Order: sequence, then C-alpha cells, then structure tokens
Amino acid sequence: MTLREAQTAVDKWIKEYGVRYFSELTNMACLTEEVGELARVIARKYGDQSFKESENTSLGEEMADVLWVLLCLANQTGTDLGEELRRSFEKKTKRDCNRHINNPKLK
Repeated sequence: MTLREAQTAVDKWIKEYGVRYFSELTNMACLTEEVGELARVIARKYGDQSFKESENTSLGEEMADVLWVLLCLANQTGTDLGEELRRSFEKKTKRDCNRHINNPKLK
C-alpha cells in the first residue's frame, strides 16, 4: 500500500465508520498518546523494564496506531505524505550526503 492509498483508505474509513475526523488538536494529542504507547513497548522489549501481565506487546500494532493518526492529520491538513516523504529524502540527501559517512562515531 502506498502512502496515498493509505491516506485514501483512512479517509474512507473515517467517513464510513468514524462519523468525522477529530479536531487537529485532538488528533495531535492522540498522536502523542500513541507514540507513548509505542515507547512503552520498546522500553519493555529492548530496555530494562518488563511487561505487565495484561500489557500489549505488539510493536507492529503500536507503530500502525501511530501511522493511523499521522495519516488522519495529513488528510485533515491537506498534506500529501508521499510527496512530503520524497522531498524529505531529497533534502536529507543534499544535506547529509557525506555527514554520516564521515562521522567517526558511526564507524
């Protein structure tokens, strides 16, 4: 699925099942919450904490939840994430084409 297809699918779902988008501010808060849930799984899976018995342990599910809300925000603000990601690659390539290769900390 491309980013454009994902944005279209989320928009269709919202219109069919979600009644309407939450406000941008509410979705920003939801995105923050979802990133926190992702951080919790990573901290327990790769860090020093352990999972609680009833806790969600699915890294992929939490990543998908983050992406879902980000796609909602993109739709609400008229942002084409595929195009913006392409531009980001272009920007990072121009800016960082030698930066990481020449970083002694990464060798």
